Amino acid sequence: MAASDRMVLGPLVGSIDQGTSSSRFLVFNAKTAELLSHHQVEIQQKFPKEGWVEQDPKEILKSVHECVERTCEKLQQLNIDITNIKAIGVSNQRETTVVWDKTTGEPLYNAIVWLDLRTQSTVERLLKRIPGKNKAYFKFRTGLPLSTYFSAVKLRWLLDNVEEIRQAVDDGRAMFGTIDSWLIWSLTGGKNGGVHCTDVTNASRTMLFNIHSLEWDPELCQFFDIPMEILPKVRSSSEIYGLMKICPSLKSGALTGVPISGCLGDQSAALVGQMCFQDGQAKNTYGTGCFLLCNTGQKSVFSEHGLLTTIAYKLGRDKPVCYALEGSVAIAGAVVRWLRDNLGIVKTSQEVEKLAAEVGTSYGCYFVPAFSGLYAPYWEPSARGIICGLTQFTNKNHIAFAALEAVCFQTREILDAINKDCGIPLNQLQVDGGMTNNKVLMQLQSDILCIPVVKPSMPETTALGAAMAAGAAEGVGIWSLNPGDLTAVTCERFEPQINPEESEYRYARWKKAVLKSMGWETSEAPSNVISIAGLRIESTED
Repeated sequence: MAASDRMVLGPLVGSIDQGTSSSRFLVFNAKTAELLSHHQVEIQQKFPKEGWVEQDPKEILKSVHECVERTCEKLQQLNIDITNIKAIGVSNQRETTVVWDKTTGEPLYNAIVWLDLRTQSTVERLLKRIPGKNKAYFKFRTGLPLSTYFSAVKLRWLLDNVEEIRQAVDDGRAMFGTIDSWLIWSLTGGKNGGVHCTDVTNASRTMLFNIHSLEWDPELCQFFDIPMEILPKVRSSSEIYGLMKICPSLKSGALTGVPISGCLGDQSAALVGQMCFQDGQAKNTYGTGCFLLCNTGQKSVFSEHGLLTTIAYKLGRDKPVCYALEGSVAIAGAVVRWLRDNLGIVKTSQEVEKLAAEVGTSYGCYFVPAFSGLYAPYWEPSARGIICGLTQFTNKNHIAFAALEAVCFQTREILDAINKDCGIPLNQLQVDGGMTNNKVLMQLQSDILCIPVVKPSMPETTALGAAMAAGAAEGVGIWSLNPGDLTAVTCERFEPQINPEESEYRYARWKKAVLKSMGWETSEAPSNVISIAGLRIESTED
């Protein structure tokens, strides 16, 4: 880039993308959506007990500071003036729950990650208070079933089990938030005047929010016994929440005074970044989990086939709220990380594509990665991961292929449910997320869905969506939400290459494997489970 070109870049927008596996800071040209620079830091996940998944909120915040600092350094090395960054958006892993002390700024416990299963006994206890133990009892108010997935039960567990949090609530010191709230509060001053807020998309994932009135629901808070004074203020997805404050870990004082003016849960951010603004447009994001959202416009559609009703976005205080149907899959990219970290089959995530490509088939091996139970369309917490159809011929290449195929089969299940609920089958699927760099996966996905898969040239649509919301906010106004203006975004298409009969055969075998994964786990060990030398042994006798 010539120096003269650098001078005419115009306004830039930064985007904090805080995901389950990593934090990133990306900077876009507001006129073209071109990604100019970014930095990424991997986040450690802690597994203190089986089924427990935690992260350190301070490590998350530190990683964001590091990403901001390093990206600004990279921009300066490119001779790009960082004072042209006029707004910052935030996208975040949803449902992950943090409680902190507003007087010290310190977290009172690790963040409980959305994948965490410790609250199964809490869910079962709450179900006993619901007529008929109906998991869908609050669906028409929240769009959600009662599940370990959502923030309310995680917060209930924290209040029941962490004395420091109970004491902080009693003393009026406690603040609750999802990761967006923790970051915005910390980045706008923290204990020195930080803004305690969230947006409608994140609030709609707590089970405490009425998706019609767009307010915290007093009856839901009463049911979960959550004190309303610890909840953040709910705002739209595109407005100025506060200004970045000087932070000791930001050595250059980078971005001090820049407004944080966009906030979207990561899946809503990807929907915006893919420009799915019309009814019936859908996208699938392949990250740690896999999330397919279909825009239903200003009408909230309630699923008969195991999907969630969620808020898609509200792009301004005076703008209408739009809804989406969502299919949530817990394990997608996480299965590749598991092959790398737990089994040591590969040293890098990229090797999985190479192994799978070498065989081009699972050779009858099927992998159901139900590490956190099954989410949509089953909502079955008793399920556990299985690999079946193994023979002496099966090797690590087949298992790698089966792992990728599992991501595609799970997406097929969600797409089938969306097609039934909406009545109009999708004729193509827009995709994004880190896993879409895997061409074997993308071709497999098209083969299994029997429709084209369309991938944008720039896969960072989650970060792009948060940047769009920030740049389009009232008082910032430097970003057009007209898709035709985003000249940097082009697409790659993957067309089906197998016949539909083969696709249906493989899908039917997958469904058979899913049934075998269910019913493995209960919240309490039955009497026929014994422990020998630390191993859990289950008798097959009734």
